[in-house]
Amino acid sequence: MEEKKLDLNAIIGFVLIFGILLGWMYLRQPSPEELEAQKTEQEQQEVAEKEEEATPPQEAQVVQTPEIPLQDSTAVAQYKRSVGAFGFTKVDKGTTVLENEVLYLEVANQGGQIVTARMKNFITFDSVPVYLVKDGNADFGLTLSTSDNRVLESQDLFFEPSLSDTGNSQVLSMKAKISPNQFLEYRYEMPPNEYLVNFTIRSQGLNQILNTTKPVELHWKLNGIRHNKSVQYENRYTRLTYNHDGGKISKLSESSDLDEETEEAVKWLSYRQHFFSSILATDTPFSTVALSSKNLVEEESKAQKFTKSYESATSLPFTGGELSQQMYWYYGPTDVKILDDYQELGLADSIPFGWGIFGWINRYVFTPFYGFLSSFLPYGIAIIVMTIVVRIALSPVTYKSYLSQAKMKVLKPEITELNEKYKDNAMKKQQETMKLYNKAGVNPMSGCIPALLQLPIFYALFMFFPTSFELRQKSFLWAEDLSSYDTIFNLPFTVPFYGDHVSLFPILASIAIFFYMTLTTGQTMQMQQQPGMPNMKFIMYLSPVLMLFFFNNYASGLSLYYFISNLITIGIMLVIKNYILDEDKIHARIQENKKKPKKENRFQRKMREMMEEAETQKRSGRRK
Repeated sequence: MEEKKLDLNAIIGFVLIFGILLGWMYLRQPSPEELEAQKTEQEQQEVAEKEEEATPPQEAQVVQTPEIPLQDSTAVAQYKRSVGAFGFTKVDKGTTVLENEVLYLEVANQGGQIVTARMKNFITFDSVPVYLVKDGNADFGLTLSTSDNRVLESQDLFFEPSLSDTGNSQVLSMKAKISPNQFLEYRYEMPPNEYLVNFTIRSQGLNQILNTTKPVELHWKLNGIRHNKSVQYENRYTRLTYNHDGGKISKLSESSDLDEETEEAVKWLSYRQHFFSSILATDTPFSTVALSSKNLVEEESKAQKFTKSYESATSLPFTGGELSQQMYWYYGPTDVKILDDYQELGLADSIPFGWGIFGWINRYVFTPFYGFLSSFLPYGIAIIVMTIVVRIALSPVTYKSYLSQAKMKVLKPEITELNEKYKDNAMKKQQETMKLYNKAGVNPMSGCIPALLQLPIFYALFMFFPTSFELRQKSFLWAEDLSSYDTIFNLPFTVPFYGDHVSLFPILASIAIFFYMTLTTGQTMQMQQQPGMPNMKFIMYLSPVLMLFFFNNYASGLSLYYFISNLITIGIMLVIKNYILDEDKIHARIQENKKKPKKENRFQRKMREMMEEAETQKRSGRRK
């Protein structure tokens, strides 16, 4: 029998690698002095940019709209002269409110853009209303070229508001006027109980003032407001997503400091902030859009207010000398049940269900199934029930995997004998081992295939729990929010990679994973151990620890799932081992299989021939 011993070199190697990774990540963290220097440099850069913006370029004059009191007719005349032939009407600064049962918007007279967007039915982790636009975090506007080669910025214009109610919708017309028949209009139409607002940009009678041979430049900027207690976790699912080129869904990086792309035929842009999204969609796709996403989160911080900085720029063409573009604003939850109501725009595709078949399983199996369960069960119980159903559905796969392990266990003495007999001839040992597997009717890969079949399920669930709006701020036992981490103890310090708190569900899940690996890995690790390979027993102990660190800042619903899933799997495997499989019968069946002649398939024959040829060449080399 092979002596059981730990590979000390492998253990030391793994410990060193893990220690180096920890040290490398820790040392890469900027010092307080570096952070302060970066902050000072950023402030200086912002001041320089503001000064640069305040200075108009020599080749084009930027038209500004100075603040003047309307009651002063002399000042009004001076204002009109300052903008040459434009003469846009000056109105009071202020905002106009558009609201329904679910959404509250404020539209500013200066610039005509949305300056406040608040969700009426949702609050943040610290009980503050959820804002998507607030305190100047967003900027939307147009850049227009004039007939005398000047530049007109819509943010500098004053729009006259006119609010009406059609019975079906609230309609807000914002007009920057030269005269009653000459104006630039932003038109907002808000239906009841909707997060989607119709938005139209059009001009009338401005074809002699504007240079209609040049397209109008549209830009939209937004800094994502932090809503969750862990800004790093929220930032992981905060991302710019867009529909382009006839239905392709693409995303900018969620982790790089700055990611930029230029795309064509863009139908909508989604500035996703984990569970809430700001989306600009259009009936006529934008021809070309320049996109950028800048990461604003460097480390976990309770003071960090924003996650990412998004920016998009495109152009709007003139049609018949006038501007006309039908668009939509969506300010609301990243919830498939709500976004599916706008199927003609395809906004539900902005939700990160996952890639390929993983996303399909998440969207069309787990999301509706969990929605059904949570409609009549508490949210935590619904997770447990869904876990039970999933594990029962996968129990045949678990059975196949365990059966393969049992067969390998029965063959272990013979494999050990072959290893000892041909310990100095690796090629011959491999040949004889394959012959043994073939005679016994055992496929060593049959235990891996069931595990691979489960990967789409595991990955789909891995994406489901952190992004399912159904779980947001839903409590279970000690977890206050199943979409975020649970906390049973706050640490007075921060542990690298772990955090400043202790979560209980990841601890329970790690313990369950350890016992599961003891059952699955423990009985075969000695048989699979090869010289020079890392010790499987060490990996068995290391994996739960790594999982503990990883899940401590993850959604507690996901940790709950893994805890229950591993408990159920352990139970199923114990039942299979003690009541279903009989190792004596398996051994007898294998012995019977050995007596039967086995016909090699093409692959097996090819492998045998290649190995025999390699062995012959090896012997010829020795004779020389």
